Amino acid sequence: MLSPDPNAALARLRDICLALPETDEIVSHGATAFRVHGKMFAYFQHNHHGDGLTVVSVKTTGREEQDLLLEVDPELYSWPAYIGPRGWIAMSLAPEETDWAHIAARVATSHALAAPKRRGHQAPG
Repeated sequence: MLSPDPNAALARLRDICLALPETDEIVSHGATAFRVHGKMFAYFQHNHHGDGLTVVSVKTTGREEQDLLLEVDPELYSWPAYIGPRGWIAMSLAPEETDWAHIAARVATSHALAAPKRRGHQAPG
């Protein structure tokens, strides 16, 4: 489903993404994208190649998680073109009753998956 106001959906998503540590926004392949240390963690798409959807695509842990999400809530989740096989899932931003807290939680998980792993400080030996 297409959002009646994609600019408002993007503004809300932008607030969520840019509130996360060490993030920035770019345009990648014609879509607004958000990165952490140069690694993508969210893409905003509105009617991408005429698909009739307004979505944010986020990283998952892989195919098992993707399949589970698609099975549990096919109205919210969909398979994103091109990046689905690389572990991404799309979430609809179109409904008026969009659960933005849930969107924010999934975006934060995607951010954590994309962010560089921090090494703990070791005590001097």
